[in-house]
Amino acid sequence: MLRFTLLWLLVFFLSLSSSSARPAPFAMRISCGARENVQTPPTYARWYKDFAYTGGIPANATLPSFITPPLKSLRYFPLSEGPENCYNIDRVPKGHYSVRIFFGLVAQPEFDNEPLFDVSVEGTLIHSLNSGWTSHDDQVFAEALVFLLDGTVSICFHSTGHGDPAIISIEILQVDDKAYFFGPEWGKGVILKTTSRLTCGTSKPKFDEDYSGDHWGGDRFWNPIRTFGQNADEPRSTESSIKQASVAPNFYPEALYQSAIVSTDSQPDLAYTMDVDPNKNYSLWLHFAEIDATITGAGQRVFDVLINGDTVFQDIDVVEMSGDRYTALVLNTTVALSGRTLTITLRPKNGNHAILNAIEVFEIIAAEFQTLPEEVRALQALKKALGLPNRFGWNGDPCVPKEHPWSGADCHFDNSGSNWFIDGLGLDNQGLRGFLPNEISQLHHLQNLNLSGNSIHGTIPSSLGTVTSLEILDLSYNFLNGSIPESLGQLTALRRLNLNSNSLSGRVPAALGGRLLNGASFNFTDNAGLCGIPGLRTCGPHLSAGAKVGIGFGASLCFLLLVICSVCWWKRRQNILRSKQIAARGAPYAKARTHLSHDIQMSRHHNHGHARTAAENGPSLLS
Repeated sequence: MLRFTLLWLLVFFLSLSSSSARPAPFAMRISCGARENVQTPPTYARWYKDFAYTGGIPANATLPSFITPPLKSLRYFPLSEGPENCYNIDRVPKGHYSVRIFFGLVAQPEFDNEPLFDVSVEGTLIHSLNSGWTSHDDQVFAEALVFLLDGTVSICFHSTGHGDPAIISIEILQVDDKAYFFGPEWGKGVILKTTSRLTCGTSKPKFDEDYSGDHWGGDRFWNPIRTFGQNADEPRSTESSIKQASVAPNFYPEALYQSAIVSTDSQPDLAYTMDVDPNKNYSLWLHFAEIDATITGAGQRVFDVLINGDTVFQDIDVVEMSGDRYTALVLNTTVALSGRTLTITLRPKNGNHAILNAIEVFEIIAAEFQTLPEEVRALQALKKALGLPNRFGWNGDPCVPKEHPWSGADCHFDNSGSNWFIDGLGLDNQGLRGFLPNEISQLHHLQNLNLSGNSIHGTIPSSLGTVTSLEILDLSYNFLNGSIPESLGQLTALRRLNLNSNSLSGRVPAALGGRLLNGASFNFTDNAGLCGIPGLRTCGPHLSAGAKVGIGFGASLCFLLLVICSVCWWKRRQNILRSKQIAARGAPYAKARTHLSHDIQMSRHHNHGHARTAAENGPSLLS
């Protein structure tokens, strides 16, 4: 009985601890160009088959680096299919994410071996590939920490005219909501783009997954650096356990702190220099653990940390600040850089030697405000209705990144609402053959709409009259038909209206005709059916739409009655003729003919076989 009770208590506590354990983070990995799910060694991570893309062509891949996931396919985006192409992925839980994109090379000789293009996440430009990226392991991918708050993520690739963007894989990995908190500027409007991530004192590149790190760390890649310079330092390593490593919110792998670089007597300063983009803000994370066996307590190793010659941390004593040897210590600072280099220097004060285990450098990027969602939907509906050619692209956000707006769309930023909106649309002379959808009225801020010189057919939607900001409307030289909506007369800001060279008909709305007296420039010529203003033919009696429907209904009813009367007359005529035939057969002469015919037939019947006819016997000789 006691054994059973202990067993039950053990099961209870195990179930309690498992129920209170943190759930696994959301993870989505896409093998671009793949037609089935894939698992790859050594961790056998699951990669989903290709989905959610706006265009592009699948192809075989050439992997530019040994750190690239061992996948066989990619998706590339020819410029002929548009300058902007995206992956739009839904059903992503709200949260904080590490988004990583690996680039590839198309395994065909006619392709540019090193395409250069831009990458954006949620409308914010996070990366531009530079020439020579295939020769640097830490440049074969782009990575950023992003807050995703609307259940979706948009990852776009923007052509710059230097080869076709080619993507091998996309990873969307959830991290702690407070990961890499660096101060008051940190928040949901900030993106941290990985610039460099180094593990010191080792020559083994590894991902968090290889380190058996916590999945909430986001599977970071650590580029190895065994020395900062010849005879400038010495590597250190240990197999001892490291305390306080894999803790919230960043969950660093323990193995990260089991190697380090230590300065030497000949070079006491420990310095590392890297290239950066100028005039940007950077978040630096420096990792320490005292793993040198010669250091046994606090006060034996003290140093300052300088960034580009300016002291940012003073009197760093790793043992004292972490609480013990073999214990992780992480320091963070934010710096604004005007030049193109970042130099981190550790300058000893006590002990003559400094120690460093790892470095992380992030570029701080302000997330772009996006275009109003209803206006994006309106443009997508217009794209579909007009059959916009692929060369326009029109994928992602119309206004951001600002370096890559949609062709033909003019954007304006609303400071009060912190959103972009569309105030101009110029798609004239583009060979468009579709129609104007009602959704065009959702472009509430539109001031200039020019669709002239195309082959647009159908009617002018009356909903266009609700875009009260419209000042210029040019729909000339198309194949529009029907009447001009009365609602266009409500556009009080309209000062130029070109509807010439279409197939419009009916009366020009009186409100538009009156506006001509106020200096507005309207052109209705070359529409044979239009009437009602000077320069056009005079209109006949004006009928309302209801009257026109009534006349049409009356004409249809009259035609139906005419058909019914004709059928009735024809049937009556047939009945009369049939009656006359019956009456004719009942007359005396008709009866006599009927009896004579009957007697002759009976006579023939009785003489058949016994008599010959006169024709058979020849002429009679008797009179």
